[in-house]
Amino acid sequence: MRGILDVSNTTDPIAWLRNEIGEFITRWRVRQGTEDYWLDPLVGVLAARDPMLAELRRVVDPEHAMPHEILEGAESVVVFFLPFQRWLGEQNDRQRLLAARSWAEAYTTTNQLINAINQHLKDCLAENGHRAATTPPTHNFDEQKLVSRWSHKHLAYIAGLGTFGHSRLLITAAGCCGRLGSLVTSMPLPATQRPNEEWCLLKAGHRCHGCVTKCIYGALQKTHFDRHICYRQCLNNDSHYADLPLVDVCGKCACEVPCSHQIPRIPEKQAR
Repeated sequence: MRGILDVSNTTDPIAWLRNEIGEFITRWRVRQGTEDYWLDPLVGVLAARDPMLAELRRVVDPEHAMPHEILEGAESVVVFFLPFQRWLGEQNDRQRLLAARSWAEAYTTTNQLINAINQHLKDCLAENGHRAATTPPTHNFDEQKLVSRWSHKHLAYIAGLGTFGHSRLLITAAGCCGRLGSLVTSMPLPATQRPNEEWCLLKAGHRCHGCVTKCIYGALQKTHFDRHICYRQCLNNDSHYADLPLVDVCGKCACEVPCSHQIPRIPEKQAR
């Protein structure tokens, strides 16, 4: 196994992490015999003492965990985004009322992959004297309030991976169509910079309600988001795909919209 290099001897530890995760995905996919669901990963890092972390107990949940509660002696949090291939979003969009089977299968497979990536990185870190701890990629939320005790997407925002869209999804440089994972480590790593502008067209002052149009269930509207209606539809998908592991997903608002696979471009007429 390749061990992670000490940050003092690594000119670009973020690039190393990105390459290591990308190469691991290729090896893992071949071993598992899975579909090629993913594009190149994105990686961000935040300091375990970033003052913005305290805000999570206000904007997410008063009981949101802090890095030192996940790992004593935490120094950094690594967050990675696994963008989905375009064909997955296209298929999910075409399946009008329910999530496409390919989307459901990609969800369960990606959960397995995120766990495997985290274990691989933990092993690499341990070989070089650094500790790491993880939380599950999903299902780590309060089932009554439907809020996460360790929000990967909010951590990704603090780590500079993107900005929030009207859909409440994180828009990264590779769009919002994909999955997030994270781990806490005792290894000091340089924090990545946060974007200095909104990547959501609507929040940037342009006309766009693409994600609202895609949500035919009434959960996502122009003025608000009802997470309980959203989760009810996710459970409908899980019931439909009862032969699969838990697939409480939907993803319609992420598919075939301007921010699905990139930072959305400003429409030409609005850019003038």
